[in-house]
Amino acid sequence: MTDPSGPREIAAFALMAAGVGFDLLGCVGLVRLPDVYNRLQAGTKCVTLGTFLLLLGVILLSGLDAMGWKALLCLAFLSVTSPTAAHAIARAAHRSGVPLAPGSVLDRYAEDGEGREGPEPAGGPSGDAGEGRP
Repeated sequence: MTDPSGPREIAAFALMAAGVGFDLLGCVGLVRLPDVYNRLQAGTKCVTLGTFLLLLGVILLSGLDAMGWKALLCLAFLSVTSPTAAHAIARAAHRSGVPLAPGSVLDRYAEDGEGREGPEPAGGPSGDAGEGRP
């Protein structure tokens, strides 16, 4: 174990402690938030930041040895896969009809027409079924 008396070790342990704190906030958000979209926000943002901080602490503590390079590789992998997975889950949930929380006031995805699968309603996106057209 590394002696935690140097400034580099103290900074690394502070980063890791902050990472654990953000991970815990993400876990609380997964339990407490009302719908899949809000839970996805907590799971993606807090846990990603927490994991980034943990891995940065590992890199700072170990340097660029084998463990540091693996942590750096995990950082790169996480920065690509986490937003992609969150988008795929949110889009699949919206397309399959998972409702928003009752207090939600805006659904931009539905306004843009992105959430619909299949043909548009009879009158196009405005839903006016052709009244007043020649």
